[in-house]
Amino acid sequence: MISLARGSRVDLLLEELWNAGGTDLLLTAGLPPQVRVHGRLYSVNGLDPLTRDDTDSLLAEVLTVEQAADWNTKHEHDFSFSWRDEARIRGNAFTQRGDTAVALRMIPRQIPTMDELGLPPVLYEFARKHQGLVLVTGPTGSGKSTTLAAMIGQINTDRACHIITVEDPIEYVHDHKLSAVNQREVGSDTASFPDALRSALREDPDVLLVGEMRDLESIRFALTIAETGHLVFATLHTNDTAQSLARIIDVFPAEQQAQVRVQLAAALTGVVYQRLVPRIGGGLVAAYEVMVADAAVRNLIKEGKTHQLRNSVVTGQRDGMLTLEQSLSTLVQNGVVTYDDAVARSLYPKDIEARPRLRAGVPA
Repeated sequence: MISLARGSRVDLLLEELWNAGGTDLLLTAGLPPQVRVHGRLYSVNGLDPLTRDDTDSLLAEVLTVEQAADWNTKHEHDFSFSWRDEARIRGNAFTQRGDTAVALRMIPRQIPTMDELGLPPVLYEFARKHQGLVLVTGPTGSGKSTTLAAMIGQINTDRACHIITVEDPIEYVHDHKLSAVNQREVGSDTASFPDALRSALREDPDVLLVGEMRDLESIRFALTIAETGHLVFATLHTNDTAQSLARIIDVFPAEQQAQVRVQLAAALTGVVYQRLVPRIGGGLVAAYEVMVADAAVRNLIKEGKTHQLRNSVVTGQRDGMLTLEQSLSTLVQNGVVTYDDAVARSLYPKDIEARPRLRAGVPA
């Protein structure tokens, strides 16, 4: 892993990002370094646009010899490194119009707790399970990794078990507390997600975190591991809870989908969808949708009726289920986000617009 020199150009740019309370640093030729703060992109004050040589030399500061060789071959590379004692940095290098560009995401070393994130109460129940599949879904940059880190942290604090994570790259670093936590990074600790999952059952895990289920083989292994008495957490890039399950099923050939539906219905514990919304006064706050795998949900999955799952979420509040619109409406009622921002990020805007007093800012 790279040891970034104190006072190097990248180190100083990351210091700017940290001091601004930002999350991302973008380096691309033709623009000054860009920082993302509360979801918005800004140029770093007082800096000139970067040249092609600048972006090449900045990337060279953060890659090992082996990573540089991979970059020179593929012109795309994921990497991570530690920054001072404050954060881990997740990076991606890529080319655009023949020039080098780099995106760096800052992940604070301090793992937030579930309480600090304000996660829905039913997620505590998910974390207390000893087997099953929990999916955390949403668009890129919606805080999925942070939610998962908080849930793993809760388990690590509450009970003695063996936790294995498979990530690309490792983001939050977990200390051993009551649990033993072994974190494996694709590319350095294992060749691929499928390879790591294939060997996981021989490593005596109680809890397994899969950074992302990207392919059929990874999904198949994750389902099998969840079915055989282990608690599995995984992420997907999808637009709602129901779509997440349809995405898993559709990865498989048509002749296998009936069996996969049965497996998924048996293994599933719950699905969390989240996205970030601008907070009044600055910053971002997450809104959530939560599906709990009750008997009705399991039957709909087995019968191939994933398009009807939203109805179960709408009517399942007693079991801790929550639609995104209910979560957004609560944020509006509590004066946390504006009505317009809630509607803009809603999957079903009419479900918010049907509450006319929200528009005026009067609690319903």
